[in-house]
Amino acid sequence: MARIVAAQERAVAGDRQGAREAFAAVWADLGEEGDALHVVSLAHYAADVQDDPREELAWDEVALRAAERLTDERARRYHEGLSVRGFLASLHLNLAADHAKLGDRQAALEHLSGAEAALPDLPPGGYADMIRGGVVRLRTELGPA
Repeated sequence: MARIVAAQERAVAGDRQGAREAFAAVWADLGEEGDALHVVSLAHYAADVQDDPREELAWDEVALRAAERLTDERARRYHEGLSVRGFLASLHLNLAADHAKLGDRQAALEHLSGAEAALPDLPPGGYADMIRGGVVRLRTELGPA
């Protein structure tokens, strides 16, 4: 996890290429069948530094598949406040945005509905507010189902 966090710090600092390279190096050791918490974290972050929306979608799909394997027990071994359901709003929101970028409105709406359904599972605070805001913005952009 330390290597994933370090790669994400590069991304936050604006070094998208360096972050992509660092994520790729970790991915080479981890792979999709690796520890689900590590896979969901890496894929979720790696998606954000992709220049190609199809690559972003592919990483976000990896993150969602990993979340389906992740247990609350495993998540809480890393941090006591984590739960799998708490990941789902963000993961589905990202997938909805990916599909919207690629012009697949139906898939975008399906994932947006998944994000909306998971909103109650977000812990209160700034992160939840950010995800809720993203859901509202994308719902406004896409319009009703």
